[in-house]
Amino acid sequence: MDEQLRQRIEGILGTHKIVLFMKGTKSFPQCGFSATVVEVLKRVNADFHTVNILQDAELRQGMKDYASWPTFPQLYVDGRFVGGCDIVRDMFEGGELQPIVDKALGRA
Repeated sequence: MDEQLRQRIEGILGTHKIVLFMKGTKSFPQCGFSATVVEVLKRVNADFHTVNILQDAELRQGMKDYASWPTFPQLYVDGRFVGGCDIVRDMFEGGELQPIVDKALGRA
C-alpha cells in the first residue's frame, strides 16, 4: 500500500471515533452484511461514520490490505479494527460491543 493511501485511511480513522467501511450507506446499505452491522450499531446507540467502499476501488483494496481482512463491512472503533459482520453481531449478542462503543463515545 502506498503511503498516501495509508495516510488517507488513518485520516478517516483519526477523524471519527466509530467508522464502518461498508457497501452502500448508513441509510441505504447495499448488502445484507452491511445492513446487519448498521442495525447493530443503531441498537447500541452509536454515532458512527460510514464510508461507501463501492465508490472507491483504491480505498476498497487499501482497506483489505490495511486490516488484513478480505471482506466488508469492516468496523473500526477508536482507530482499531473490530471485525466484520459475524464478529460484530457476536460481540453485540454477547454484550461485548456496548462497552467498547460507550468508551469510544465517552459514555463509560
